Amino acid sequence: MEKKYVKLPNGETYAYVEKGEGDRNLILIHGNVSSSLYYLPLLDRLPSTVHAYAMDLRGYGDSTYHERFTSLKELAEDVSLFMAALKIKSGVIVGWSLGGGVAMEFAAHHPEKTEKLVLIESTTHKGYPVFKKDEKGQMILGATYRDADEMATDPVQVKPLVDAIKAGNFAFLKYIYDLTIYTVGKPTEDEYKLYIGESLKQRNLPDADYALAAMNMGNEPGPYSQGEDTIGLIKVPVLHFWGDRDITVPEAMVLGNIAAIKSESTYVKFANCGHSPLVDNPDGLTNAILKFSK
Repeated sequence: MEKKYVKLPNGETYAYVEKGEGDRNLILIHGNVSSSLYYLPLLDRLPSTVHAYAMDLRGYGDSTYHERFTSLKELAEDVSLFMAALKIKSGVIVGWSLGGGVAMEFAAHHPEKTEKLVLIESTTHKGYPVFKKDEKGQMILGATYRDADEMATDPVQVKPLVDAIKAGNFAFLKYIYDLTIYTVGKPTEDEYKLYIGESLKQRNLPDADYALAAMNMGNEPGPYSQGEDTIGLIKVPVLHFWGDRDITVPEAMVLGNIAAIKSESTYVKFANCGHSPLVDNPDGLTNAILKFSK
């Protein structure tokens, strides 16, 4: 599937893939260390009557990264600009992992463009904090980094991935994905080459990790930021997915989102599924999204 490109008013150029036609729009927002092409298992299963758009966020895949960002809200604004540039009035907003955080920010601040919201193994609305480590590499709970540049030095969660991406270390990134994402099913070798190749294009990892850690749409202060009390602005129906063998996002995060979002929520828990239902249960994921988005 060939990528297309659109220039946004903020100077960034977004790469994206598009499939289908008609007025039933599906906006797909990928997770961290990935790109639009991780959505191919879903895109391949969608009927032609669904008009789907999967973008590379700023600094991911083949999109530009002229300006650094400090919040997922800024990426949500990019999504709004992307939709406007392509004359997409509204759609069902889908976010996977970090993309779920972007999708929640989008739904809260752009209700007129959000018909429904789908969260796949999403981060919590209170963010996904990265804490400093001691000399043994153990987490120091509550010890935060002052900014993205300092977070880039984290010896366990950030620096090894930054170094691997800079070095184009395919084998290391594949190892990390097998360890944390593909804990049940595995992509084919050709799919691995495509997916990991896309992940190696990322240029913003410390910024993305810091923005994810600093996110807080709740009403209480968190380790990195004061609560903005915006999660209640989401008024549309929400579909939540979680796999019972996801070791990246604990179920408590998903349940926390369900409790905080006051609009109607539907919870789908997949058995024998890790952090990527796109690989572990693409048929079940596609069918549930199609049923929900009618």
